[in-house]
Amino acid sequence: MKSTYHISQYCSIKKGRIILNGDEVFNDDTIDFKDFIKLAYGHFETTYPKFFKMDNLSKLAFLTADLILKTVKTPEQGSNIALVFSNKASSLDTDRMHQKTIADKAQFYPSPAVFVYTLPNICLGEISIRHSLYSENNFFIFDRFNPKHLVDYSAILLDENKAESVLCGWVNYDNNDYESILFLVEKNGKIPFNVEELTHLQQTSWKI
Repeated sequence: MKSTYHISQYCSIKKGRIILNGDEVFNDDTIDFKDFIKLAYGHFETTYPKFFKMDNLSKLAFLTADLILKTVKTPEQGSNIALVFSNKASSLDTDRMHQKTIADKAQFYPSPAVFVYTLPNICLGEISIRHSLYSENNFFIFDRFNPKHLVDYSAILLDENKAESVLCGWVNYDNNDYESILFLVEKNGKIPFNVEELTHLQQTSWKI
């Protein structure tokens, strides 16, 4: 008989609002994402200087994950948390920036600082370094939020003891349009981990 799992924590960021476990913990009407995410970083007194060198997708993923992981896990405990993320735009926003650095043959200068973020899964590495995570991590691309895939894939990792818990969800950034929602899945928790609950939490968290 397969085990049942629960959501112990969840966090979402969209249109200037940050929701943590159902409560709004930050709200700012700053339109530009770069300004908004910097304000949010300061509000939560996050201390990770490398944050400012990240691309926009990584900043979004990092802060969403950090608000969950920094309160529930120590580095020793956190080493067996798997990461299962997804989005629609992949790393397209950074890809465009990289293309601009190589488009003009007369001014050809591919920036290493930009190029390093031209894969969407780089944000998983940033989170793993911050929280000393050494488990499996994957980044999938879908047309839209896909709760069934998150449930099925996370359950496999947990059922096969490849992870003690899973941080899964959706993190998308494209041309200043951003939305994220991440769920920490464990054996214990108040919210059942299933397609219906993920859909409900995503819809209510993103409702503006």
